[in-house]
Amino acid sequence: MRTTVKDVMTREVASVNGSTPFKDIAEVLIAHGVSAVPVVDGDNHVIGVVSEADLLRKQEFRDQYYEEGYRPPLRARLRQRMAEDGGKARRKAAGDTAAALMTAPAVTVPPDASVVAAARAMDEHGVKRLVVVAEDGTLEGVVSRHDLLRIFVRPDADIADEIREDVLGRSLWADTGDVRVSVRHGIVTLAGTMERRSDCAVAVRMAGRVDGVVDVVDDLTWTRDDTPGPAR
Repeated sequence: MRTTVKDVMTREVASVNGSTPFKDIAEVLIAHGVSAVPVVDGDNHVIGVVSEADLLRKQEFRDQYYEEGYRPPLRARLRQRMAEDGGKARRKAAGDTAAALMTAPAVTVPPDASVVAAARAMDEHGVKRLVVVAEDGTLEGVVSRHDLLRIFVRPDADIADEIREDVLGRSLWADTGDVRVSVRHGIVTLAGTMERRSDCAVAVRMAGRVDGVVDVVDDLTWTRDDTPGPAR
């Protein structure tokens, strides 16, 4: 079973539009217990994301904007960010609506993407959640790191059944009748004997790709070594 984003995503998602005022955005974030919300247009197309960090820039730069003649020393990290983003942080700090505050374009993912692809996208873009959009760019949901972790709480019995039925029973062109599968806390142990060493290696790799598998312990032996390398 290949778990996709649509299997784990949150479908009931709070969103705002480009004209939503600063205060209303903050209230939406607090009311729904989230740290970011998608920004959509009149046709529900995702045009950006506005987050707690976007809102907090106003507080961060408050003194600079509203106290004439006073420029407190900035922390080194803040100075560096201001230099690197070409003034984007300052512009966001002056914003009063979602359109002015949001990060655009949003980092999105299609609902049929694998959870692995979603995790890689989060890592690549340094975000904790992705907006899920249909082919036409309309909002379908949000998937978070927390959602992706659900595959690792899959019952051990379900994992073992999938490996026995799909990996050993249907995917391998080899006799797997002597292979035993056990799973404990997501860790799979494959034991027994197969005819070829190469088939053992394939079985281990395929078992490792099953959703919910944390690791695979290879206790398999073979009767014929058909691959280069040291024999057992």
